[in-house]
Amino acid sequence: MLNSKLFAFISLAIIANACDDEKNNLKDAFSIDTSNLKQVYELSESIELKVKNEKNLPIDSISYFFNDNKMGTVSSNKPLIIDFKNEKLGFRKLKAVIYTEGNAIEAETKFTVASSIEPKLLKYKIVNTYPHDIHAYTQGFEFHNGELYEGTGNGAGSGTGVRDTSSIRKTDFKSGKIIKKHVLGQQYFGEGITILNNKLYQLTWKNNEGYVYDVETFEKLKTFKYFKDMEGWGLTNDGSKLYMSEGSEKIYVLDPENLKEIDYINVYTKHAKIEALNELEFIDGKIWANVYGRDAIAIINLKGEIEAIINLSDLRSKVTQHPDIDVLNGIAYNPKTKTIFVTGKNWDKTFEITIEE
Repeated sequence: MLNSKLFAFISLAIIANACDDEKNNLKDAFSIDTSNLKQVYELSESIELKVKNEKNLPIDSISYFFNDNKMGTVSSNKPLIIDFKNEKLGFRKLKAVIYTEGNAIEAETKFTVASSIEPKLLKYKIVNTYPHDIHAYTQGFEFHNGELYEGTGNGAGSGTGVRDTSSIRKTDFKSGKIIKKHVLGQQYFGEGITILNNKLYQLTWKNNEGYVYDVETFEKLKTFKYFKDMEGWGLTNDGSKLYMSEGSEKIYVLDPENLKEIDYINVYTKHAKIEALNELEFIDGKIWANVYGRDAIAIINLKGEIEAIINLSDLRSKVTQHPDIDVLNGIAYNPKTKTIFVTGKNWDKTFEITIEE
């Protein structure tokens, strides 16, 4: 004779298995209707969502989620139309939760939201050419009160094979002379810089930390850890918030007081994400970014759409050629002249340019 507790346990197990079988059967009955869906949508488009109900089962309601953010709920299996104008660019996991006969059944698919803009190819004109320290492995470039500030990494010196040391520096842009310089330890690889509220912010590449300095004295005020484990690449600001790149298509928006993430932007064209966003500059409400390895600048709106491209690849032929010359990297907007200064890693020249349609 079975023990009563054992009998109860076996009964519960049978019931649970029956419920699981029923739920699995229900799951097979539903899927997201992808017959009219695309793999890539533009930001200006919308999407109509419905569920396939293979067994014609009763549906109480359906809730839809993009990357686990609830987008809306419909009764029965009515279509739900969602436009993307307030959505972020990038990968989207679409989940439908179907409520039927006391059960919640999930179905998933995926797609990408991309830019709705065809980027313009802009031309440029060289206004002036100035000297630049050939040993400066440029990582950050920015004007402040009429003077040019630069952050450098541990780049090799011109043809010497001796690695220079990361630094922040204030320079006379016309002569290239270094007015003030602060050197980092050899174990730190300096990256992007920006200046906000008389503080100079500097990233490091792989140390997972950055620094805040007094912009006048270069006294270090703070060391901050990144809000997650990642690399530091480019840095800029819009007058109130910081924008940080980390080598992918993502630009993080940071609180300048605690250096925590407020938001993020994914950068896309109509067809693909654009990775390796490097040195950044904020100009007239847009983010200008060097694209590492391409000797080009992308002009990005705050939704992440690339609005224009400036091809500067021929500038490299105008600087002294040597074994340690590296890519274009450095964008500094001079608000007094309304011109843009660009340079590269271990380049011996800085170019002042204007942009033309």
